[in-house]
Formats: sequence, structure tokens, C-alpha cells
Amino acid sequence: MRKIILLFILLALFLVFGAVGAGSQDKSYTTVKRNDLNNGAVVVDVLRDGKAYRLTCNQGMPGCSNLKNGKYQIVELPKNLGMYECKDVEIYAEFAMNPEKDKKLGEFCLEEK
Repeated sequence: MRKIILLFILLALFLVFGAVGAGSQDKSYTTVKRNDLNNGAVVVDVLRDGKAYRLTCNQGMPGCSNLKNGKYQIVELPKNLGMYECKDVEIYAEFAMNPEKDKKLGEFCLEEK
């Protein structure tokens, strides 16, 4: 009986940790260089891994905000998940520990410049 209970507990732990790993998102850091408002769109120029990118969102949409210059965490969402039909990313404070619990500062479309 103990072996069956132990096997059940191990199987449950495997499933829990497997689900966490499968749902993980690509998290990295980015530096905001400047932001601008252009025809109802917020445009934010960022530097990530030595490459220049542009974040855009529609002003007035939930999650669209002007970001101040500085460092942030950027989380790429899986394909077809998010508000925009592009590579959708969420922005968090630089020292956010857990994107599922920490406050999201914005949601943007990520484009390479």
C-alpha cells in the first residue's frame, strides 16, 4: 500500500512540475531608450541583447502605457496569445519575481528595427 501511495505522489509531482515547465515563457531584460506618441499609438524604442527593437501598442487599450527610460523585464508570450497579432510581449518591473503574480506594466507588439 505504501508503494502505491508513494508512486501516486511521485506521479502527481511529475505532472505539476511538467505543467510548470511547459507553460514557461521566454523572459529577458530590456532597456527603454525613448517613447513617443504617434497617431494614437505608443511607440517605445528599446535595446535588448544588443539589438534595437520597437514596442508598439494602441493608446487607450488595456496594458498600453508610456514606459519611462530604464530597465525592465520583457516576457514573450506564446504564439496566438495576447492582444496583438504579432510577437506579443508583456513588460514588468526590472526586479519582478513572478510574472503571474507581479503587476504587468504593459503589453506591446515587439518588432525588430
